[in-house]
Amino acid sequence: MPIAIVQRNKSITSLLNGANDALKQVVPVQHKISKPQLMKELLVVQFGVFIGITGDIKGKLVLEAGQQTFGIIGEKMFGSKISDDMLGSFSGELGNMLAGNITTNINHHGMAIDITTPTVIERKAKISGYELAIYLKSSLENIGDLNIYLLLNEHENNTKNGL
Repeated sequence: MPIAIVQRNKSITSLLNGANDALKQVVPVQHKISKPQLMKELLVVQFGVFIGITGDIKGKLVLEAGQQTFGIIGEKMFGSKISDDMLGSFSGELGNMLAGNITTNINHHGMAIDITTPTVIERKAKISGYELAIYLKSSLENIGDLNIYLLLNEHENNTKNGL
């Protein structure tokens, strides 16, 4: 297997492990995370958070769940109900906390990545502009599922690696 592919796979594994570690650090509930799955279809998000990834890996991180799930996560984190008015703001901040922790975890493994400001998706949105999509489902105990999508543009990532 060519070195660039091995390095890409190692980078993706580090990102996915970083996402699992970030959930443990940020969300104060037990969770089970699925094995990574490749997605073939277009990603459609009803409610979630979109965060760009720059640096050694370029792509997007999308967190998707129902509004109720985001609200219960907020309630577990802060001990009080998140009002409808604050749900979008909280969801963006949750995405920022998770992505920031992923960045920190990844940087400890020798990769340099950074994140963009989170964008909250509040209505049906089709997400495109990626070549590889990896999906994880985190089942949060007594809350619901938080879907995690890592969307990568392989061409951009491989250009940096000399391919």
